[in-house]
Amino acid sequence: MTDRSQGGQDASDSGRDVPVGPGASRQWMPPPETFSVQSSQTAENARRGDQAEPDQRRDRPPAAGHGILASLLIFLREVVIVVVLAVVLSLILKTWFVQSFWIPSGSMNNTLVKDDRVSVSKLTPGVFELGRGDIVVFEDPGQWLADTVTPEQGPVASKINSALAWVGLLPNDEGNHLIKRVVGLPGDHVKCCTADGRLLVNDVPITEPYVYPGDDPSDIPFDITVPAGKVWVMGDHRSDSKDSRYNDAPGNDGVNGSVPIDHVVGRAFAVVWPLSKLTWLGAPSNTFARVPAVGELTGTPTSGAPATSGANPTSAPSTATPTVRGTVATAGGRATTP
Repeated sequence: MTDRSQGGQDASDSGRDVPVGPGASRQWMPPPETFSVQSSQTAENARRGDQAEPDQRRDRPPAAGHGILASLLIFLREVVIVVVLAVVLSLILKTWFVQSFWIPSGSMNNTLVKDDRVSVSKLTPGVFELGRGDIVVFEDPGQWLADTVTPEQGPVASKINSALAWVGLLPNDEGNHLIKRVVGLPGDHVKCCTADGRLLVNDVPITEPYVYPGDDPSDIPFDITVPAGKVWVMGDHRSDSKDSRYNDAPGNDGVNGSVPIDHVVGRAFAVVWPLSKLTWLGAPSNTFARVPAVGELTGTPTSGAPATSGANPTSAPSTATPTVRGTVATAGGRATTP
């Protein structure tokens, strides 16, 4: 009895071999709790092992060659993005806001001289109105330019220049634009000249400080009214400017010499090159300050009778061919002298 009781107790407590029946062989059985714990640990270890292997692969540093190639691709991608954004921004600016022009001749001396580069706002006319005294770039309104000079370039330089001009980073050489100063707006009465040699705008004599030193306001007498939708333009170097005066024949009444406003590309607002001449190009504040608007005219002329010089001041302008030239600014910007 004693042995049997101890055997049963030992079997239940320690998992010893116990008889399972008469004549049966002795067999070891682990306690149920131990088997369950061991099975759970085994499954857990297997699961951790499956996760550890991909984690180790993920944490493993890449090969040196692969890292350099990936960095190079990232760098190239960023360069392409920057270049594309720059081209798009330049096209937007050139199309709707600002365009540059080069000045290679002297018809706007001394305000603009040869090889100056100016920035032109395309918001005027349009968002902003043109004003007397504004310097404007405009398309040739009709045979103002007889011949243009196109700079010679090699095939490679020509292709590069064309590409950069297309995006607005460099000027092109179309040769069909000019740059002058607005003297008369639509409806203005512009006349040359008073006894002391000044122009009259709406019967008010004006003093023009921008005229080239030594030049008269005009060597060509004229008396015109600017047609609706047009402006009367003149170069600052009056003796060397192919402007509205020269192109008003045969009527000499302002019709042919005036420039349609829809031909105006924009207003030049700054000299940006060379840097030593960085200048803001604003209209002179005092020159046209006393000139009344068209609707304010009273019809009574002010003092300052036109100069006669032995001729009827109201007669048609002289038909002699003046020795004047015009500053030509091509679209995108290069200017040539006809």
